Amino acid sequence: MATAQAGPPRPAAARARRGPLAALRARPAAAKLLLLALVAAVAVPLVHGRWGGGIWPAALTADLSGPLGDVTDWIVSNRDSHPLFLYFFGHISNAIVLSVRGVYLVLLALGWAGVTVLAAAVAWRAAGIRLALTAAVSFLVCGLLGMWVPTMQTLALMTVAVLASVVLGLLLGLAAGLSDRVFRVLRPVLDTMQVLPAFAYLLPVVLVFGIGVPGAVLATVVYAAPPMARLTALGLRGADAGVMEAVTSLGATGRQRLLSARLPLARKELLLGLNQTIMMALSMAVIASVIGAGGLGDRVYQALSSVDVGAALAAGIPIVLLAVVLDRTTEAAGRRIGAEPTGPALLRGWRGWTLAAAVTAAAAVAGRVAGGQVWPDDLTVAIAGPVNTAKDWMVDHLYTGVPVVGGTADLASHFTSGVLNPLRGGLTGLPWWSVLLIVAALAWTIGTWRTAATAVLAMAAIGVLGVWEPSMDTLSQVIAAVAVTLVIGFGVAVGAARSERLERLLRPVLDVFQTMPQFVYLIPVVALFGVGRAPAAAAAVVYALPAVIRITTQGLRGVDPAAMECARSLGATPGQQLRQVQIPLARPSLLLAVNQAVVLVLAVVIIGGLVGSGALGYDVVFGLAQGDLATGLVAGAAIVCLGLMLDRVTQPTTRRQRQES
Repeated sequence: MATAQAGPPRPAAARARRGPLAALRARPAAAKLLLLALVAAVAVPLVHGRWGGGIWPAALTADLSGPLGDVTDWIVSNRDSHPLFLYFFGHISNAIVLSVRGVYLVLLALGWAGVTVLAAAVAWRAAGIRLALTAAVSFLVCGLLGMWVPTMQTLALMTVAVLASVVLGLLLGLAAGLSDRVFRVLRPVLDTMQVLPAFAYLLPVVLVFGIGVPGAVLATVVYAAPPMARLTALGLRGADAGVMEAVTSLGATGRQRLLSARLPLARKELLLGLNQTIMMALSMAVIASVIGAGGLGDRVYQALSSVDVGAALAAGIPIVLLAVVLDRTTEAAGRRIGAEPTGPALLRGWRGWTLAAAVTAAAAVAGRVAGGQVWPDDLTVAIAGPVNTAKDWMVDHLYTGVPVVGGTADLASHFTSGVLNPLRGGLTGLPWWSVLLIVAALAWTIGTWRTAATAVLAMAAIGVLGVWEPSMDTLSQVIAAVAVTLVIGFGVAVGAARSERLERLLRPVLDVFQTMPQFVYLIPVVALFGVGRAPAAAAAVVYALPAVIRITTQGLRGVDPAAMECARSLGATPGQQLRQVQIPLARPSLLLAVNQAVVLVLAVVIIGGLVGSGALGYDVVFGLAQGDLATGLVAGAAIVCLGLMLDRVTQPTTRRQRQES
């Protein structure tokens, strides 16, 4: 009777009776590690006996210098005579030159008054009077700094590059959004376009198009088009299923469904894609100047060549102002989609745009009558001298001799000896097969076997390319910089998520750090920390920090208010709310922040090669400087493989959920 009345067995006892296989099924991560350990126990002795340990064996490498050298020689020999260059690449080059020149002439015809009023009018129509004033002041500051003509040159080049990037991104995004097969094919292509360092593909662009505007525009398009393609595909694939079913039930064709339902529903994603494309294009302004883009980027590059921080800052500020105005305008336009129209009824719709065009035309005519096509030289302010004086003071007082910490030079030395050197020594000292096993364990534990296979193949490709040692050196720098970025970024983001005032104070600072060209703050970083891997890591941290702070803050703020209220009602402290509610619920945003930190740090690896970081960054810069296609492209491909591996290791859960959904 007692046995009949007993309740069901407890889960732990039931699992114990089912045996170890059932326990492993309940712990898939442990099962994967056990299986991987069994495979390693069999394979490692065989691999070690055949190829040994240490660095990647030379027997498993492929020398690409010969084939890539032959490609370089063929391009140089046939660039002026082959029909492919004369009738295809030549027409593309001419079209780009004519487009940029046409936009530049239009800007010059409008004059400084017309361009300023046009920027203010567009900002007013998109976001209101406050942003209109910001736009007007920003363009006036460009003139006051004596950078009006370079600003117009950069604006003309960026206009053509952004338009081309948007068109290319829309076409790729449409194809990926409407076809699962195209989406799977394009995804690694877009990953490569976005992760491959700009310096790595500047060399083939220069070989084909030469030094000048066409190469600069095309390099910018390759770098700036992926965000537009990704977000377009995201918007189209995320269209409301109920709306699409209703449109289909009404007998709409595929084209009608696209034009009347999918694209309107994806307007916010399309505007966000435009926003990101503009920001990415402006971030290329300085790098493109290396191959003759001119404009503000060339002023920054020339100033840095002479170690003139003041002149570099004077040219860098207009880039930041352009980025802030365009970012705010497109962001405000996205927020207004679907919202109730505001302002006087007479100024809504086409009437408002007509008024804006009329005011712009009047300002342009008035400027031409007054002879003010170009900003007058007597209305400029020179800031180079005071900035250089401030930089010299900082170097004199902060480089060494600071109480307790010793100075920035000592901090750089301690960071190098205490963090970077042990990391590099540990990674280069590990047997090559153990690195592959660690990568496989990390990726497979929290992902699928496809995730692990992709990560392992990416690392193996680095070995096959023959750059295992410099890749381990670069990986050590990336790991250190990402760790510092995440520690600082998560700490600041927690404070910003709790305080709206702190978030408002941080926003302009983050804008400046995210849009200021890396070259501009590279010189003060080098002046404060010296030359080596430490300043390269510091520059990478500064560049990646804004994205981490913004994404993390948004994720923590986006936690369900009901969950937070429930935690507070149970008496949870702020720390408990953060650890037990906000962080678990904001996990996708936190993983995205980690992913973006990795991508952005890798983007600065090449810049670090200019200040003594060595490794892959130096190889890419050396390849561009010497015209060595093999060295530059092989190092760039290795950086892409590192990015692919780190992406799979940091984002497998999200990818698995996406596949299951």
